[in-house]
Amino acid sequence: MGPVMTAPTSSLNIDARGFHCPVPTLKLRKAMADNPDTNVVVLMADDPMARIDVPHFCNENGFTLTDMHEDGTAWTFTIHR
Repeated sequence: MGPVMTAPTSSLNIDARGFHCPVPTLKLRKAMADNPDTNVVVLMADDPMARIDVPHFCNENGFTLTDMHEDGTAWTFTIHR
């Protein structure tokens, strides 16, 4: 059996710190629409509503939220197509 070929992974980072609801989710939506070949998006947001809005956005649009954590100043969300 030959080597396993995998599709390359492309990623995009979005810094939405300093923006309030709904801007972080709107930035995420625009990035997903503008970059259809991007497999992974990492969003940073310090608006507390992002904890609710981003998972909801992912569920509603068929994306997978694979990680969500807080570092004390901001939340970091990792989203896969």
